[in-house]
Amino acid sequence: MPKIEMKRLAGVVGRAIAKRRVTCKLTQEQVAERLKIGVEAVSRIERGIVLPTVARLGEFAEVFRCDVADLVTETSSRPKDQARQIERLLSGLAHEDRALILEMVERLATRLG
Repeated sequence: MPKIEMKRLAGVVGRAIAKRRVTCKLTQEQVAERLKIGVEAVSRIERGIVLPTVARLGEFAEVFRCDVADLVTETSSRPKDQARQIERLLSGLAHEDRALILEMVERLATRLG
C-alpha cells in the first residue's frame, strides 16, 4: 500500500477510535490504562500518526464493546458502511423518532438526488 494511503488510513482509523472513545465517555488515560499502554500511544493512534495493528484494534474494540469492523468502517464513504452506521444510530431511538428521521432522510435524498 502506498505511503499516502497508509497515512490516510491511519487518520481515518484514529478518528474513529477517538470518536468511539468519546461516545463511551472514556478519557485517553482510561483507555491507555485498560490497554496497558502509555497515554501518548493512544494519542498518537487517535491523531493518525500511528496505525494500530489488527491485534491492537481488537483490544480497542473490546474496550469500546464494539466490533473491529466498526472501528474501520465508521468513517467509510461506502454506502453500505454508512447504512450500517445509521442503523446503529437509529437502534437506540424510539419508533416515532426513527420514523421522523427516516422521513427527513427521504426528503433530503429526493431533493439532493
